[in-house]
Amino acid sequence: MKHHYFKIYKPYGYISQFVNNQNKRRNKKLLNELQEFPKGIMAVGRLDEKSEGLLLLSTDGKFSNHITSSKIEKEYHVMVDGVVTQDTIEKLKSGVEISVNGKLYMTKKCNAELLNDTSHIIERFVRHKKHGETSWISITLTEGKFRQVRKMTAKLGYPTLRLVRVRIGKYKLENMKPTEVTELNY
Repeated sequence: MKHHYFKIYKPYGYISQFVNNQNKRRNKKLLNELQEFPKGIMAVGRLDEKSEGLLLLSTDGKFSNHITSSKIEKEYHVMVDGVVTQDTIEKLKSGVEISVNGKLYMTKKCNAELLNDTSHIIERFVRHKKHGETSWISITLTEGKFRQVRKMTAKLGYPTLRLVRVRIGKYKLENMKPTEVTELNY
């Protein structure tokens, strides 16, 4: 069987699924609304409904397991509420205690830095400037607990306003636009 591989720019408001298994909220936007994909395609990892950016799709389970492993870095560019200090960046790098499944968990050390140039990020209205200043930071993880980046920034007093995944290992978002799909030669 020939496997298929895609990278997509998952837009804000979509869930990382092809079928909605929820009973209550049936009006969710699904990935199969972006284009027709081969049978057996699945999202490699997840981005929640309010997150956007790079998402890999594949019919290859071994590829999926490798990409979601802790060997592969995932880089996020994150807009947060407030002006982030270098002290906060150091705390992010060292690890932050967050709640995972009702238990306290110390995140692994990661790379984090302030972003001065965000020209690569597609503009999208988040909130009016009168509600306060924002900062953009880059966080690169090798783990992916449920809503980890959002929990890390909130714990340090900087709620996430926007989260864009820009890289998964060697795969980059580059200049893709929301909803864009590219087939990969793997």
